[in-house]
Amino acid sequence: MKMWEGRFKKALDSRVNDFNSSISFDARMYKEDIEGSVAHVKMLGRCGIIEQKEADLIADTLLSILADLESGTLVPDPEAEDIHMFVEQVLTERIGDTGKRLHTARSRNDQVALDIRMYLKNQNLEIQSLLFRLLSCIAKTAEQNIDTIMPGYTHLQRAQPVTFAHYVLAYAQMFRRDIQRLKEVYEHTNVMPLGSCALAGTTYPIDRDYVARELGFASVTENSLDGVSDRDFVIELAHANAQISMHLSRFSEEIILWCSSEFHFVELDDAFSTGSSIMPQKKNPDIAELVRGKAGRVYGDLITLLTVMKGLPLAYNKDMQEDKEAIFDSIDQVKICLELFTSMLDTLKVRPDVMRQAASGGFINATDCADYLVKNGMPFRSAYKIVGQIVAYCLETGKTFETLSLEEYHSFDPSFDSSVYDAINLEKCVDERKVKGGPSRDSVQKQLQSLKSFIEAK
Repeated sequence: MKMWEGRFKKALDSRVNDFNSSISFDARMYKEDIEGSVAHVKMLGRCGIIEQKEADLIADTLLSILADLESGTLVPDPEAEDIHMFVEQVLTERIGDTGKRLHTARSRNDQVALDIRMYLKNQNLEIQSLLFRLLSCIAKTAEQNIDTIMPGYTHLQRAQPVTFAHYVLAYAQMFRRDIQRLKEVYEHTNVMPLGSCALAGTTYPIDRDYVARELGFASVTENSLDGVSDRDFVIELAHANAQISMHLSRFSEEIILWCSSEFHFVELDDAFSTGSSIMPQKKNPDIAELVRGKAGRVYGDLITLLTVMKGLPLAYNKDMQEDKEAIFDSIDQVKICLELFTSMLDTLKVRPDVMRQAASGGFINATDCADYLVKNGMPFRSAYKIVGQIVAYCLETGKTFETLSLEEYHSFDPSFDSSVYDAINLEKCVDERKVKGGPSRDSVQKQLQSLKSFIEAK
């Protein structure tokens, strides 16, 4: 029997029941639903809306239902409409009519809004924890590779020398911002909607602030219509997840390139690689590729939520049931991607010798050669042209800046002297970039310390 059947004379079409049901996916919120109901009924008893002994019995029975669900002795009924109705039905079966008092001064509209906020608060913190674990892994990788010279790229062309530490710390900055975004989303989620009821509050003398304190909310919603129809916080978490997925996808793309034979900068651990069904020599970066691919799925979840909400009038509409599967999927995908990506990165083997060799062969010290002429008094644009001519000459003759003779340098400009070789030394090229945020050893050490402090302050 449906809790709302009093108004209806005909039984619900079985197809409509299946279409309307949400227990297949909202059952994961059983803990939040019961905890919210316990706080609600405690408030009902405290405010004298129901008798205290009834409130105590309901609260105790709800906790026993929670224990049974946790242990597996009680399983959600797939025929139930949703997890909220399932819990209330079990409650009523166990204690009779007293259980029917639980829903006093409450609607499923504000009950659902409460449950999803509580669930997303918890999931937000779990995602933050996974991001902090990833940051710790990046910090360790950076610390081990402060002196690992590699080429930095623009347009996927070798551009200027950096270190592998500096490179991975760039991603640390992205993930730090992701955590900061999640913290802001948490603040927006940490507002308690219960007491909004269906849309217009209630005539009962409830104490919303008490319930908020019991459940660990920072405040209560200020408008009952908004309280039941707001899903901004859901969309904001989906957006934060999309950003995380985008950053993971970019990092994955780097790793996919780096572990190819054309780069060979890194080697993936066997535990995080797969083989080919036909080519025995293959070692494929499937985990990185899946993380990259999952970004599109998480983007889709965000678009789903935005589209569901775009045309809804106030207050609650059944369309909003569609928020659950999208945000749950977004959370699930981001969590598994963070977990596996971190383990993959943690077991990654870096090849400093290959990176150093690549840095030597791409004229990535050309800017430093031009800067050398500028420091000797030449305008930068003139120096830029001369160095471009030197690069063309090296390409024709198969030489590099390091292998050119001083006489060859003089043929381009007489201001060159033997100190040019020191100026174009890759290690010096990197370490002279002492500007704040640059790739010098000193700068990277400061970036690394900043990252460690951020992790410790979590």
